[in-house]
Amino acid sequence: MNLSIIAVFSYGILAIVGGIIGYIQANSQVSLLSGSISGLLLIFAAYFQLQGQGWALILAAFITAVLVVVFAFRLAKTRKFMPAGLMTILGMLALTVMVNQLVTGK
Repeated sequence: MNLSIIAVFSYGILAIVGGIIGYIQANSQVSLLSGSISGLLLIFAAYFQLQGQGWALILAAFITAVLVVVFAFRLAKTRKFMPAGLMTILGMLALTVMVNQLVTGK
């Protein structure tokens, strides 16, 4: 198992957990739905990466990039580090690992 699979899986879990926390704290069904969908897509992408499917890393990088943009806008709007700042930073780290994997092919 390589580092990009771990990054994709971890960020997927964080997205799901964040959606659940957003639902519990703010009764936000949008947080629950978007966190669950994006998190599950990332977990499926990690699984398909384990199966050797090259497209899965591209899918994971795309989903992560979209989440980073969404959370960056939310951080700029609210100026609150939690959860938008944390998810932006962790997303950028995960995206860096994924893009490195895509570029080097290792």
